[in-house]
Amino acid sequence: MTKKILLSVFILPAAMAFAQQYGGMWIPTELNEKEMKDLGMKISAKDIFNTQKPSIKDAVVQFNGGCTAEIISPKGLLLTNHHCGYGQIQAHSTVQNDLLSNGFWAKNPDGELPNPGVKVDFIVDIKEVTDFILEGTDNLVEPELTKKINKNIEVYKNSQKIEAYQSIIVKSMYYGNKFYAFTTETYKDIRLVGAPPQSIGKFGSDTDNWVWPRHTGDFSMFRIYAGKDNKPAEYSKDNIPYVPKHYLPVSIKDKAENDFTFVFGFPGKTTEYLPAVAVQKIMTDIDPARIAVREVALKTLDEKMRTDSETRIKYASKYASVANYWKKWIGEVEGLKKSNAVEKKVMYEGSLVAKNHEIKTTLDQLNKLYNDQAPYALNNAYYTEVVKNAETLKLAGDYYDYIASVESGKMEEKELAKLKSKVTSFYKDYSAELDAKVTAKLLALYVNKTAPQFLPAGFSKYKDENQNIPMIEEMSKNSIVTGRSQVNGAALTGDIEKAFSNQDKLIKTLKKDPIYQLYASMKETYMKTADPQFTSLQGKIDDLQKKFMAQQMATDKDRKFFPDANSTLRVTYGKVKGSTPRDAVSYGYQTHLAGVMEKYVPGDYEFDVPKKLIDLYNKKDYGNYKDKTGDVPVGFTATNHTTGGNSGSPALDANGNLVGLNFDRQWEGTMSDINYDPRFSRNIMVDTKYILFIIEKFADSKWLIDEMKVIK
Repeated sequence: MTKKILLSVFILPAAMAFAQQYGGMWIPTELNEKEMKDLGMKISAKDIFNTQKPSIKDAVVQFNGGCTAEIISPKGLLLTNHHCGYGQIQAHSTVQNDLLSNGFWAKNPDGELPNPGVKVDFIVDIKEVTDFILEGTDNLVEPELTKKINKNIEVYKNSQKIEAYQSIIVKSMYYGNKFYAFTTETYKDIRLVGAPPQSIGKFGSDTDNWVWPRHTGDFSMFRIYAGKDNKPAEYSKDNIPYVPKHYLPVSIKDKAENDFTFVFGFPGKTTEYLPAVAVQKIMTDIDPARIAVREVALKTLDEKMRTDSETRIKYASKYASVANYWKKWIGEVEGLKKSNAVEKKVMYEGSLVAKNHEIKTTLDQLNKLYNDQAPYALNNAYYTEVVKNAETLKLAGDYYDYIASVESGKMEEKELAKLKSKVTSFYKDYSAELDAKVTAKLLALYVNKTAPQFLPAGFSKYKDENQNIPMIEEMSKNSIVTGRSQVNGAALTGDIEKAFSNQDKLIKTLKKDPIYQLYASMKETYMKTADPQFTSLQGKIDDLQKKFMAQQMATDKDRKFFPDANSTLRVTYGKVKGSTPRDAVSYGYQTHLAGVMEKYVPGDYEFDVPKKLIDLYNKKDYGNYKDKTGDVPVGFTATNHTTGGNSGSPALDANGNLVGLNFDRQWEGTMSDINYDPRFSRNIMVDTKYILFIIEKFADSKWLIDEMKVIK
């Protein structure tokens, strides 16, 4: 009797915890309008998403496949994060004209810079198509099940009438229990309009990344151009600014704690419905492995970037990309521990089993599969991170795949052209000497952290990084992969057409290449000793996870379920709020320009401040952009449930006006991808007051503000 009472005491808080998780990541056609209005929303769900008339969704786009952006003027002016536009800013930068350091502001439309290859995608319509996609699948198992689903998807897509510039993407939700079709519209002429210097747009850099209080002006501006009929068109100097169906008014009203806010964007990936055992493995095995690899790579790059400007510019975007998830995973592990995520999952699973005993069988099977997979999953984490972060090995991987395609007869001309374009672009920002050192250090880590059965024969010689450095440097010097040696009379880093002119000779040379052979030994050993087992077990886990998801939804009638993020358009909502992440530590919800000056370190690559911004601060020349404190607000936090991909998403107020630009999460809450906890989970946004202040007062670009509808 005592045990039953104790169990019920533990289960009740777990169930309550899920019930309190307002927000979520909702498909915009399935919003919980009542809850949103109870929290303070003044507009209707149809004002957010409507296919019959203009709505907020017509102002929100996926930016270049990874971030979100929003239209803030009737002339197609686009706002996104500085870090989302970083690659484009970098591409226009040189040592002589360093836009990363100096910033860039077009003085008129003629000065806006084209960005070949950049695109934005609108969502035209969303439909649930579960019945159509799952038709005829009742008695099927893998691989026939996937084949039938894929066939049904193609039949559905082919049955729909769309324009040439539109596409239909069918996405699985709830681990394959539901399917939705998204009609998209793509614009390909996107031009850079403005970006603050990185001393504003990246202020705090890696030290402040994922943390609060934050003082980063993380924004950049682009413009969508269209053909003269306002429809998508390839880049042309004759294109005109796109006229949107809807654009967002920009509010510079003061904010108050507990104000309603919602974020509209394209969150990348969450896994909120995993069993406790999966969360345990992430916390104790997988994340620590990833962190360890990236820590070594980042430290090695940083040493060089701090002393060499050319390397700093060349590796700026790469370094930021590697550091981003390194720090996120550190916070994720700490957050999972602090929020007792595993214990909470265990208690919730107990509450489900109490209602449906069949779930116990599912959970027992999942526990066994995850434990069986653990050694292979750990090797997968180390192997994939080492190859990804040792660029020399990554390049060798591209050539390894190239040879496999040629020898299997599958290498087509267009695929060869893609490869040449890919590696040419890669070499542009690649230092063979620097990466030889990175590779040497990562090989030592891999050998020391990997069980012997997963290592190639003789690989123990790489266990000492100090011995590795001259050894890998020598291999790099004699490698065509690194571009330091030639084939067919040319280096791959130089005349790539000449290097590829004799394919047979190229392939023979590659196969004898020391770097290629190093990669091949790692790849082939991994594919033999770990990948088949990891993949087979993961397939079984996925099948059971689909069943477990269906069981959760069928059993827990009190919980409102939303699908995990998968880069599709979502709405999340909450309130402007500070936090108390640790004992005796309390954060307010708003930061100000004074905080920028408090962090200012002259000449520091993370905390330097432009002289003009200092002058504006000293003169208190704030225009319309100060708040009730008399200072310019810089950033604020709220309880919106966001993740990667929400970067650049509009933060909107109760009336649908833009009040902020989402760019990060508070470090203590980065575990929200797996376990959203309202005590710690906060999203971080640039305040629209700061954005407009920088545009008008710092950049002298009031012409851009004149395009906007500013709500005062």
